[in-house]
Amino acid sequence: MNLALFDLDNTLLAGDSDFQWAQFLIEQRALDRELHEARNLEFYEQYKAGTLDIHEFLDFQLKPLARHSRSQLDAWHREFMTKKILPLIAPGARKLIERHQLDGDLCIIITATNSFVTAPIAQALGIDNLIATEPEKKNGEFTGQVSGVPCFREGKITRLEDWLNQHNLTWLSFLQSWFYSDSLNDLPLLGKVTHPVAVDPDATLKSYAEEHGWPIISLQN
Repeated sequence: MNLALFDLDNTLLAGDSDFQWAQFLIEQRALDRELHEARNLEFYEQYKAGTLDIHEFLDFQLKPLARHSRSQLDAWHREFMTKKILPLIAPGARKLIERHQLDGDLCIIITATNSFVTAPIAQALGIDNLIATEPEKKNGEFTGQVSGVPCFREGKITRLEDWLNQHNLTWLSFLQSWFYSDSLNDLPLLGKVTHPVAVDPDATLKSYAEEHGWPIISLQN
């Protein structure tokens, strides 16, 4: 058996679902534009630069989940999927996923974006397995806190290995492994797989991939 790992934002999607969710909430007037839009942009730039403090960002991103009922959040998310996410699915994403599925590979989306935002996206892409940052819940409602290790940078390795262990698997269970990502933040996990692939990469990842002979592909066509 082989393993195929997919980053989500700016890889399978031609955009960032975390960023888009905050923008969507601003448009719904669930967040104050003046207070949140500039901060959302600031965090996004930090992420792209590789300087993001994940805990500071999660405090910003998860707090709004605690201010609204789950039923309201779910209703918003359905609209969010239609308006923001489905148009962002990269043209080549479904073909890439399908190729690995037809080969019988274990396919997993692994993303720093929280599972409330990303679980319906993974479902829309036809991938059953999702490893994401987990927002804490009590009695079915979100607390605004993170649960466990954020699925970010080295945390992606931790969370993946925990997931594999829960399914009685290890790295040695796979003859080959792929990880598709656009981001310098994913260099730790890219370095663990047998086939790291840079997808529409940022400048840092592109340079690193060229230096190390990694494939560079685009899913934007």
